Amino acid sequence: MTTGKIGDTIVVESEQVGQPSREGEIVEVIEGAVSVRYRVRWADGHESIFTPGGGAARIVPPERTSS
Repeated sequence: MTTGKIGDTIVVESEQVGQPSREGEIVEVIEGAVSVRYRVRWADGHESIFTPGGGAARIVPPERTSS
């Protein structure tokens, strides 16, 4: 997984079949010695610290508009 940046969207796939994925905006990147964690503002308005596991999430950069 690529490292996310503030303003990127993070999409977390559900661990249970039939459950929708969860997505939110990265509002802070917390770099540790071993891993990267993100403070995420989820679509429901809640915020939490999220440490993605291998293959559990993907980063979607914001769409850029051409000038």
